[in-house]
Amino acid sequence: MVISPELADVLSVIILRIRDSTGKVPRIAAHDWHEKIWNPPMPLLFQRRISTENRRLSPDVTRDLLAGALENTGLADPADGRSLRYTPHDFRRLFITEAIMSGLPPHIAQVIAGHRDINVTISYKAVYPEEAIQAHLAFLARRRALRPTDEYRVPTDSEWQEFLGHFERRKVATGTCGRAFGTPCVHEHSCLRCSMHWPSPDQRHRIAEIRDNLIARIAEAEREGWLGEIEGLKISLAGAGDKLAQIDRRPQPATPVDIGMPAFGRITADPTPAKGHS
Repeated sequence: MVISPELADVLSVIILRIRDSTGKVPRIAAHDWHEKIWNPPMPLLFQRRISTENRRLSPDVTRDLLAGALENTGLADPADGRSLRYTPHDFRRLFITEAIMSGLPPHIAQVIAGHRDINVTISYKAVYPEEAIQAHLAFLARRRALRPTDEYRVPTDSEWQEFLGHFERRKVATGTCGRAFGTPCVHEHSCLRCSMHWPSPDQRHRIAEIRDNLIARIAEAEREGWLGEIEGLKISLAGAGDKLAQIDRRPQPATPVDIGMPAFGRITADPTPAKGHS
C-alpha cells in the first residue's frame, strides 16, 4: 500500500500498542453490520482488550472517539462555527484524493480501494479529472527526470528492425512465445514446458501427437530402466497436457447449423372460389 511516512509512523504506534506477546497483531472475529455476517478472524488494527478477550472497536465507538479528538483540536466549520465532524469513511476519500493528486494512476487507486467500477473511485476524490491527469503527468515527469536520458532517445533504424524482428522470431511450431523483447529463452526452446508458450488451436493435433509420443517414450524408458530420462519425459508430458487443456478452455467459434431450405407452402390464396361466390 502506498502511504506517507507520517501515516507509517501512526500505524507503527497502533501495532506496537495492540500486538501480543509473540509480536503479532491478534486475530479477532468481527461482525459486518452491513452484510449481517461474522467475518473470519483477521488482524484488525482497531481493537481493544475487554476482560479476557480482544474485541473490535464498534463503528459507534470509533465515531465517538473521532468526534472527541476533533473537539480537542478546537477546529470549527467556518460556515456555522460548529466543531468539525468526520466519519471513518471520509478518510478513504482523503486517502484516494491525496494518492491521485500525488500521481497515483486512478486505476491503481481503484484496486487499492477495492472498487469494481473506476467511476466510484473517481467520485471518491475531491478533484476534477483534469487535475488528476495533470498530477499523473507531473508524476511521470518526475520519474523520468530520475532515469538516464538515453532511455528516451529515438531508436535507430537497426534497433527498430531488431525490435520488429523479435515478434517474428518468437513464433514457434506449436504457437507463439510470449517472452519480452531482449530476453533469452530460459528453457532452451522446450516450449511445451514453458509457461510463456501460447499454444495455437490450429496445432492441437501436433501437440496431441507429441503427447502420445511422450507416453510411448516413457513406457520404453520404464522397460529399459532409464530412470534419469523418465523424469524429464514426465515434465514434458505434463506440459503437453497443460497446453492441450489451455486450447480446450478457449471459447470455440460458433458452428453454423444447417436448418435446410424453409418450406413456405402456399403463400397465395386458394384460387378455387368458395361456395356461393363467383
